Amino acid sequence: MKFIINRDQLLAPLQQIVSVIERKQTIAILSNVLIQVDAHQLVMTGTDTEIQIISKLAMESVDTPGSVTVPAKKFLDICRLLPNHADIRFESHEDKIKLISGNSRFSLSTLPAAHFPEFNETEYDYQFLINAGKFKKALDKTMFCMASQDIRFYLNGLLLHISNSKLKLVASDGHRLSIYEDDLGQATGYESRIILPRKAVQELSRLLDDEDAELNVQFSNNHIKIYYKDVVFSSKLIDAKFPDFSKVFNQSFLSPLLIQKQLLKDALTRVAILSNEKYKGITLDINGDSLKLSTHNPEHDEAEEALIMQYAGEPLSIAFNSQYLLEAVSNLDSELLVLSIAGNASSAFIEEPEQSPFKFIVMPMRM
Repeated sequence: MKFIINRDQLLAPLQQIVSVIERKQTIAILSNVLIQVDAHQLVMTGTDTEIQIISKLAMESVDTPGSVTVPAKKFLDICRLLPNHADIRFESHEDKIKLISGNSRFSLSTLPAAHFPEFNETEYDYQFLINAGKFKKALDKTMFCMASQDIRFYLNGLLLHISNSKLKLVASDGHRLSIYEDDLGQATGYESRIILPRKAVQELSRLLDDEDAELNVQFSNNHIKIYYKDVVFSSKLIDAKFPDFSKVFNQSFLSPLLIQKQLLKDALTRVAILSNEKYKGITLDINGDSLKLSTHNPEHDEAEEALIMQYAGEPLSIAFNSQYLLEAVSNLDSELLVLSIAGNASSAFIEEPEQSPFKFIVMPMRM
């Protein structure tokens, strides 16, 4: 295998691929990236057996086609530290590959391409097209609510719900829940729900860096495949049913509270400094047009701040995890936010005053 490629052409797709590869592997070849070259194309593949990224680069000419796997992290570090616009010559010799660029020479141990694991995929029953910027926004507005290593493994991911022309993404860790709804702009003619694993969601959000590109999303009950420019992203899905969260909407709410988003965000940030490091609780005392935020910690430190807002209901005192509130508030795009508390104080909605695709629900805590 012999070919020459420019370092700048190689670096970005290589970084995308290496991000899915786990640093510590029990199977040595999973630490490698698969390189396949034919007359007109260079294909790089990385996988952790749960997620796979394939990147395809056009080649003007190839001296000798072939395929091999090389250590992903070392390969990336070499490419990253070479000068901009440098050409890299690849020469494969038995179980070694030589990288030559200017006065630099590198020799890496390789493993046979034939041993690289296949990513077994099923037939894809459904598909839809969506703008990459729209899909990334939907991911970013919801993914922060995913659980991490919860025994309820369906919470360690994100629900993707397609209902004809409607897109809905939902994530929850059991204490809070985020919902993003949008229109696909096309009729799909089907309804389906799948759960994307946490790592797949994070890698997708990182991958989608061109908001004008179009995604072709295909999925079955077990796998999802996304075509994005010259990249093919594949992932296994979580085999479970996402809990029914619709009941939280079917209840009465107290009068909504209207407040400046930035004022609340800044006040929460300041007061949270003295909250309990483990529970991060902050109490909201709502009375007339005044909202008082207060907290304390085991060291007997205290913090308190009052804000002006609009509220027409009865006085109320309720406590929340300050981090949950801050992440929700930070994801709103409007200058004002609406906080609606359930009549039985079992949950609170945070959303924008106008019709918005994003809603955040958080459960209160005891102080």
